[in-house]
Amino acid sequence: MLVSEILAIKGKVLYTIAPNKSVVEAIAIMNEQDVGSLVVFSRGQMVGLLTFREVLKAVQQAAASWESVSVEQAMLHDPLSASPNMEMDELRRLMVEHHQRYLPVMDGGTLLGVVSFHDVAKAVLEEQSFENRMLKNYIRNWPAEEGEG
Repeated sequence: MLVSEILAIKGKVLYTIAPNKSVVEAIAIMNEQDVGSLVVFSRGQMVGLLTFREVLKAVQQAAASWESVSVEQAMLHDPLSASPNMEMDELRRLMVEHHQRYLPVMDGGTLLGVVSFHDVAKAVLEEQSFENRMLKNYIRNWPAEEGEG
């Protein structure tokens, strides 16, 4: 299964934020949209990724003054990204090796979406369910051997 197929299952809604916005604004968007990450864009280019992990680190480091932290201060700079034609096994390996639960999917300089570890797990389940149905159908329709009976 390709990353583009995972995006097709998930849908391609994009949630972005500018680096000069506050972490408070980012948290509001993440809660309102029920997403775990925001892609950070500046002048039409991806410059970072903000996930709940970076938000928690920034809040802890800033302590009482956490509301003054900007997205740029908290974000993951130059995050890894996936291409739409990447195989799911390669995507999973990349996510596990680099401990990155969210990967932006880029086609050149164009953001196509973000794939999460949850999206990958859901795609694996759907793929296995489909294969299971096909195998059961194949077995159910297996031709009887001649001479039986």
